Amino acid sequence: MSEAIPGRLAPSPVDQRLPLLQLLLVGFQHVLLMYGGAVAVPLIVGQAAGLSREEIAFLINADLLVAGIATLVQSLGLGPIGIRMPVMMGASFAAVGSMVVMAGMPGVGINGIFGATIAAGLFGMLIAPFMSRIVRFFPPLVTGTVITSIGMSLFPVAINWAGGGSEAGSHYGAPEFLILSSVVLLTILLISRFMTGLWVNISVLLGLGLGYLLAACFGMVDLGGMDSRPWFDVVTPLHFGVPEFHLAPVLAMCLVVVIIFVESTGMFLALGKVTDTEISPQRLRRGLLCDAGASFFAGFFNTFTHSSFAQNIGLVQMTGVRSRYVTATAGVLLIGFSLVPKVAFLVASIPPAVLGGAGIAMFGMVASSGIRILQEADIGDRRNQLLIAVSIGMGMVPVVRPDFFANLPHWLEPITHSGIAMTSIWAVALNLLFNMCGQDRQHLCGSHSH
Repeated sequence: MSEAIPGRLAPSPVDQRLPLLQLLLVGFQHVLLMYGGAVAVPLIVGQAAGLSREEIAFLINADLLVAGIATLVQSLGLGPIGIRMPVMMGASFAAVGSMVVMAGMPGVGINGIFGATIAAGLFGMLIAPFMSRIVRFFPPLVTGTVITSIGMSLFPVAINWAGGGSEAGSHYGAPEFLILSSVVLLTILLISRFMTGLWVNISVLLGLGLGYLLAACFGMVDLGGMDSRPWFDVVTPLHFGVPEFHLAPVLAMCLVVVIIFVESTGMFLALGKVTDTEISPQRLRRGLLCDAGASFFAGFFNTFTHSSFAQNIGLVQMTGVRSRYVTATAGVLLIGFSLVPKVAFLVASIPPAVLGGAGIAMFGMVASSGIRILQEADIGDRRNQLLIAVSIGMGMVPVVRPDFFANLPHWLEPITHSGIAMTSIWAVALNLLFNMCGQDRQHLCGSHSH
């Protein structure tokens, strides 16, 4: 790590430079954690658009390339773009519902989705400076509520993985899946309890590695099709042809970008708390500009809207490694994987049950981080308790019953299908009602609650 120079302040935790081995190991942990999500979006959209297996494989590699470049820019910065914090970027789930609908629209198809992604990225870059001013509406009461909701919204993902994932079918919850996920979780817990230093920092990687070996012994690692994948392949822009621009898809994707900005704001503020870093409006603007710029760039490189990944904040919290150079290293690894399809295929072969054991620990850490932040707010106030209860309750609606809002217009799906967006909107609105504009409060409308 870098040392403090006499007469100068010690470097911020996010600016610390770690030994190369630690950078690679912790960076690889970040890649393993977000890889499933990064692969899932192109898989779902590719299948909805009726693409062949080879075309879907190309979509996945394209997503890895853009995710790697966006992660590098977000972590290290490029001029006025990039939050310069340990952030992992990838294809956003907020857009999946809208893109599946677009894939089935006559005359739209995959090129219409890419066109909508480019237009939405440009729209995002135009509104990012204005969106960055909303940081004042996210005091600890709101931030803690949103972060707790992020963790709780991710729990079903971890639990689904632990039971064997959606591909387990009738074997879901089989003993071998439960044993695998339990071994991974137990390994992480024991290392965190009895080891120190680097071992604790890579506890998730060690748990995943042991789980992978055990899964291979159970015959649960499927490497079928790996031989047909090339060793080296370069992602070319406009692989599927010229992007097409249609009004309805463009408007729908612009709404998605606004939702991504709301989610990212909550995540950046969460990361600020985890890393003891102030998220100023200027810093937030740089982060949102990277989200939007990545989406604009992604449309030309055969992939979709990008945003920061919430689950990786849990890894930062759990390992205590807050250096942005770790995620920059992970970005380089993602770019490398995009060039070597066989390696990407190998990482994708990690059974969901193995990821589930790690997910339970890390996603829980996100929720516990939110609860810790809520302690900074006046949660003895009954109205603030009501704000937390209703906001988290509304955020759980799409998690508990994804079809609850099925009869509402499709263009609302980016909001109604996102627990994070639902919690954010309700928490901000209720904080405005209870704490910022209340006539019975002894401070002016626009100030924060104590």
